Amino acid sequence: MTPKNKIRRQDEALIELFIDAGFFELGLSKNTLAAYRSDLTHYATWLARKNNDLISVQRADVLRYLAYCAQLGHKANSASRKLSSMRRFYKYLFDENKLRVDPTDNIASPTIGRSLPKTLSEDMAAQLVQAPNIDTARGLRDRAMLETLYATGLRVSELIHLTLSSLDSSSGLVRVKGKGERERIVPLGTECLVWIKRYLETARMELLGARRTDALFVTGRGSCLTRQRFWQLIKNYGVAIGIKGQLSPHTLRHAFATHLLNHGADLRSVQLLLGHSKLSTTQIYTHVANERLKSLHAAHHPRG
Repeated sequence: MTPKNKIRRQDEALIELFIDAGFFELGLSKNTLAAYRSDLTHYATWLARKNNDLISVQRADVLRYLAYCAQLGHKANSASRKLSSMRRFYKYLFDENKLRVDPTDNIASPTIGRSLPKTLSEDMAAQLVQAPNIDTARGLRDRAMLETLYATGLRVSELIHLTLSSLDSSSGLVRVKGKGERERIVPLGTECLVWIKRYLETARMELLGARRTDALFVTGRGSCLTRQRFWQLIKNYGVAIGIKGQLSPHTLRHAFATHLLNHGADLRSVQLLLGHSKLSTTQIYTHVANERLKSLHAAHHPRG
């Protein structure tokens, strides 16, 4: 009998085999693989409690697991992501001839309502960017990071892993490595370059001391910030200026895209800047921009 909350050894080995294939053969990002491992481990743990395993499951077992997730209160997007992880896992096993039938075949994904991304007004975005105390080295670094985030719409993982060698100050561009190791070139803008220059001239050297690293934005330990630490910084600055509700680095990414569209940018250009592989992913921002236009019309038109 497998202990409660423990997965079978053979299941653990299969998951790691799949993760290794995703990394070495498919070039999937560490964040994507971490999500796959988490989803599959949760699934395998549930199977172990039912005296079942990843290879022996049938379609009915997958459906029962999804029903179990619903009972736990998991939302449709969470269940859909778990099913997506399972599909990719079983497709790998099927292709490797480790099972004859894919138990996820013909299982429909839960219906997900399309929610609009949470964003900030231009005034609130400016306040957030200006929140750090620039009289300190860490504050100046944070100001430069927030300026960069709002000027480029980078994902937080892309921001924290920027390097000195990826920065071209003379042309005002930065080379970014995004999802799937795809590279893109993103303009920084005049204001952002001013703050990066100020940070490089003083704060970065003060934080590093005698240490040497190619990381652009550094800590006092000589390394780049973690995603969790930068997330916490954003939340703290949001609280300081009175932003209520959840705030994350992605909020400034959403603001970047929405404000570009509000000022007339075309959707294809925004797609390239954000590093979206599909235009449909970017199209959700047109809904946000349209909501902004409707609110302006209602507030200012005599028959609004």
